[in-house]
Amino acid sequence: MTIHAWSGLPDPHDRADFYASVLPKRGFAWVADSILIALLAAIALPFTAFTGIFFFPFLMAVIGFFYRWFTIAGGSSTWGMRLMGIELRGADGLRLTSQDALLHTAGYTVSVVVFPLQLISVLMMLMSPRRQGLSDLVLGTAAINRMG
Repeated sequence: MTIHAWSGLPDPHDRADFYASVLPKRGFAWVADSILIALLAAIALPFTAFTGIFFFPFLMAVIGFFYRWFTIAGGSSTWGMRLMGIELRGADGLRLTSQDALLHTAGYTVSVVVFPLQLISVLMMLMSPRRQGLSDLVLGTAAINRMG
């Protein structure tokens, strides 16, 4: 792995294997995570005396926030990412800490709530060599293929 002074992440030109197919894998992971979050929100409905039906998108957002934060903090990836064989790494090349996971989840949540930011994030993933979205670029993180 080539390490530059400014980044502990693998160089996308020297180690393209770390970034191969990461973009579609992130998309499939997002779908898997979204389905799981919807199921968790549906399971939570009885605990809201079914009033959660009236604010179901908000309920999903709250459950999704904690799901993403805790799963990323626990293994540097959500369960959908693990299923797809990818994980998030910090600028130092290491797995994300709980604080990093919180900041990444907060950035993701803001970009989902403010649609133009989500569009910018997707475009950045399409065009950047490390396939980094907006919150990835701000935090210096990147999704890479899990090796070994």
